[in-house]
Order: sequence, then structure tokens, then C-alpha cells
Amino acid sequence: MPEAIQIYIERVIEYTPRLVESLYETGIMMVFAMVAAILLGLPLGTLLYLASKGKSLENKLLYQIANIFVNIVRSFPFLLLVVVMQPLIRYFYGRATGDPVAASFPMMLIAIALYARFVEQSLHDVPKGVLETARSMGVTTPQLVWKFLYVEARSSLIIGFTTAFVSFISYSTIMGVVGGGGIGDFAIRYGYQRYETDIMYSAIAVIIVFVIIAQWLGLRLAARLDKR
Repeated sequence: MPEAIQIYIERVIEYTPRLVESLYETGIMMVFAMVAAILLGLPLGTLLYLASKGKSLENKLLYQIANIFVNIVRSFPFLLLVVVMQPLIRYFYGRATGDPVAASFPMMLIAIALYARFVEQSLHDVPKGVLETARSMGVTTPQLVWKFLYVEARSSLIIGFTTAFVSFISYSTIMGVVGGGGIGDFAIRYGYQRYETDIMYSAIAVIIVFVIIAQWLGLRLAARLDKR
């Protein structure tokens, strides 16, 4: 075995415990972001759809408030959002850096806004024929949402969540810039700052593998649920 490769393998083995720890920290941030996207982003996106013009809960004021919130959060540069939120996180949680849970708060906020927009777009793509059928049956709004909209848009919702999940991975690496932990922090601290580019590239390779796996699983599940 060439000496360079042997040295690289030894270095990877040396940093493996810290890499595993950073992946665990990234996992914590990802879980919080995904839970926020599902529990809050999905209802918010549904509300945006239902409150829009011509829908069952049409409400211009409510729609504008929700729409402005989503637009502001999505258009806010994430790194600046993290910096802006640090005083609030420190006030309510006690610390704003060095903890994956504290780092999760900005990710949760962006997850809610990002997935809410995906949900709204997915529901607007539901064929009008499905909505007309639901109206002719006299269904209530909850029934319309759960038995028609979500069922018809399930494949698109999965694809949207997959896209959002990949974005969450990117956002989690940015947290490393402000000491939020995770794989991004590992790449910066042990790779970039120490001029050990092989370690940095190894961390990048791990991130790419995660993204590829997430996209493959999400698209495969979406195709399986697509009955059109």
C-alpha cells in the first residue's frame, strides 16, 4: 500500500471518534428541523393554501400575515438569521453556541418556512376535478384536507420534504461557522483551520453521501406513492 494512502487511513481512523460525534450533533439538528417542518410547516402551508383566494377558508389578512412570515424567513440569509437569533436563543435557552440543541432553533425556523411554501405549492397542484368531487360530496374542511388534498398531493409532498431535507443538511453545516457543532464544525475546526485538507474533504464526502442517500430514498418513496 502506498505510504500516502496509509497515512491518510491512519489520520481518518484518528479523527473517526470526533467525526462520529459531529454526525450525532448534525443528527440532533436534523431531527429538530424535520419535526418542526412536519408539525408546524405542514399546517402553515395548508393554511396558506386554504386562506388563499377562492379556497374554502379564504381570508386575505390571514394569508398576507402567513405569506409575509414565510417570505421574510426564506429570503433571510441563513448565516445572518443565525446571528440575529443568538440573543433570543441565549435568553430563552441559556446558551446560543456550542450546543446542537441551541443551533437547532434557527434551523427549525427556516424549516417551517421552507416546507410551508413547498406544501402550499403542492396543494395548489391538486387537480380541480378532485376539489369539485370533494365539494359535491359536501365534505368539511378537515375532511377535504386529510382525505383529498394530502392523499392526492402525497407524492409531491414527499418530494418537497426531500428537497427541504437536503437544504437542512446544508444549513446544518453553516452552523459550524458560529460554533454550533455538527459536521460543518468538524470540517472547519479539524480541516480548514488546521490546514488538513484531507480531513476537510473527507467531511465533505460524508455530506455528499448523505445528500445522495436522502434524495434517492425520498424520490423512491415519492414514486412508490404516486398512483397517477
